[in-house]
Amino acid sequence: QAEDGNIEYKLKLVNPSQYRFEHLVTQMKWRLQEGRGEAVYQIGVEDNGLLVGLSEEEMRASLKTLRRMAEKVGADITVLREREVDYDSDVPRKITEVLVRKVPDNQQFLDLRVAVLGNVDSGKSTLLGVLTQGELDNGRGRARLNLFRHLHEIQSGRTSSISFEILGFNSKGEVVNYSDSRTAEEICESSSKMITFIDLAGHHKYLKTTIFGLTSYCPDFAMLVVSANTGIAGTTREHLGLAMALKVPFFIVISKVDLCSKATVERTVKQLERILKQPGCNKLPLLVNSDDDAVTAAQQFAQSPNITPIFTLSSVSGENLDLLKVFLNILPPLTNSKEQEELMQQHTEFQVDEIYTVPEVGTVVGGTLSSGICREGENLVVGPTDDGKFLRLKVCSIQRNRSACRVLRAGQAATLALGPFDRSLLRKGMVMVSPEMNPTICSVFEAEIVLLFHATTFRKGFQVTVHVGNVRQTAIVEKIHGKDKLRTGEKAVVCFRFIKHPEYLKIGAKLLFREGVTKGIGHVTNLQAITTKENGLEESLGLGQLSF
Repeated sequence: QAEDGNIEYKLKLVNPSQYRFEHLVTQMKWRLQEGRGEAVYQIGVEDNGLLVGLSEEEMRASLKTLRRMAEKVGADITVLREREVDYDSDVPRKITEVLVRKVPDNQQFLDLRVAVLGNVDSGKSTLLGVLTQGELDNGRGRARLNLFRHLHEIQSGRTSSISFEILGFNSKGEVVNYSDSRTAEEICESSSKMITFIDLAGHHKYLKTTIFGLTSYCPDFAMLVVSANTGIAGTTREHLGLAMALKVPFFIVISKVDLCSKATVERTVKQLERILKQPGCNKLPLLVNSDDDAVTAAQQFAQSPNITPIFTLSSVSGENLDLLKVFLNILPPLTNSKEQEELMQQHTEFQVDEIYTVPEVGTVVGGTLSSGICREGENLVVGPTDDGKFLRLKVCSIQRNRSACRVLRAGQAATLALGPFDRSLLRKGMVMVSPEMNPTICSVFEAEIVLLFHATTFRKGFQVTVHVGNVRQTAIVEKIHGKDKLRTGEKAVVCFRFIKHPEYLKIGAKLLFREGVTKGIGHVTNLQAITTKENGLEESLGLGQLSF
């Protein structure tokens, strides 16, 4: 059994002494901290993983002790599954798996972000509509109407923008969604775990929006939706490639199984399995057919990203929808508590992804806090502007999932109200950082790239759209080191220069670029920083020039 991680093996917990009980409680606290508020206890299993099993009586006593422990810690318990074990005895023996969940003291709920990918018309928005509204679809797209943000999306039935949907689970593992005419605030209050779905566009012409959603919103997982009757078509492969390139672990949902025969569904599953096992992917497909499979899938998926669970379901008949809910309920966060604490100790850095103007509130920015901690009333600087300056501003209030929040921690997404700050000074791709950080900005940078697909040769002077995190801008290829030109599949270090304005980049950041059919991936290796002197700024980063 691993020392770290959130899974604990226990043979039995029958009437422990007081000292032993205290020790067990401390151990439970540690496991909960490792899983950021969730732990799985397997009872009837020895520390080396041997499945021994317990008799009915011992199991009852063990679960009673586990409940006492959870009460002491302030956690809730749900039994995930029970199994009988073939062991040399006449009495039937069982092992039980239990999910222990406690919302960390400094948070309102556990938070996971799942990006939803898939070809146009594969049923992404409908599936989210069914999950978050709690009623099945009528087969003609009724469930997805509440997800659309623009009139033209309702008319064409195609998502063109990025929308966010929330699905909650309470501490007993039951779904909390809009079905009981709840508001978003109520869902947040009554959930101990929230899953935010980022609904992305499937259509080819909205590919840049999809890439932006995947790079800037930093999803924990991706859900690739494939329609059972069309199989792998259109942008499915491309979306699969994007998830692989950005190293986002993904699982697959085959939708619309009510429309076609069993043979067609099996054909689609086989097609997917063949693609996943290819040398480029190296994934191990795991078809989920029962609750038992869903529990195993969630635990294995979090431990090894090579496993890809596959669900077959229907948004119209509701077939197998419960399996997906069970899976999402148990799915643990990928980063453990240690990594998050390290991020929180760094300087504050907030990526600006969306900008709104809200009546009576003023300018509001939405995005993700990539490091540090952000509090209400904090003073930050935002930039770079077109001429490379950083401007001073104050965070007036913070909202997370539509409910007010005092403190924002690294890795969480939120919206910040900036009060009377002029909206025209902001754009997507800016960062808000703490003033003492003295952020480096650059127009020229180098990246090690792999050219995935290009019709002719890729050479100096070529223009591409570069995506790095929330930055999206056209750049010119200044120089290819050691080569004159690149062909499909070749690797090189390339020097890029942004056309319009300098950007804030970090070394090691993942990079995607595209232009027409040209595509490539890589990471930033070197920045030619613009110092504050060159810009004719004052040493105080131009703070003296601002008047509100």
